[in-house]
Amino acid sequence: MKLGKILAIAGATAAGAVGAVLAAPAVLGAVGFTSAGIAAGSFAASMMSAAAVANGGGVAAGSLVAVLQSAGAAGLSATATAALAGAGGTVGAGTGWVASKLYKGKKKKEEKDQEDKEDEDKENDEEDKEEDEEDKEEDEEDKDEEDGKKQQ
Repeated sequence: MKLGKILAIAGATAAGAVGAVLAAPAVLGAVGFTSAGIAAGSFAASMMSAAAVANGGGVAAGSLVAVLQSAGAAGLSATATAALAGAGGTVGAGTGWVASKLYKGKKKKEEKDQEDKEDEDKENDEEDKEEDEEDKEEDEEDKDEEDGKKQQ
């Protein structure tokens, strides 16, 4: 693996890890898991309602809704932060790898396009040379005809 590709993936991994940890509180708040509890009418409220219906009227301890409610109210624990950073880093690494593949594919396409253009230019040059030779022959024939008419 080339150094540039390694650095790109490492950078994307770090960005994903940091970005996930930094974005988590904002995302939790945006979907309704706030420090004051679950916001009425939010996506979090819908999740809580569905969880309560599924569990016979209450939200089970340790369920996704309970964990997200706790994180929204008190912030992420060290363990949750580490897990989130790991998940974000994994997503970042995958993104970096895909981006490097796309860039490599784009680079190969540009190289192929350049080769095709050079081949086309070469063919055009050959055609121009043939046309020049034909024109030269026609000019010589025209000159020979003119010389023949002058001698008559």
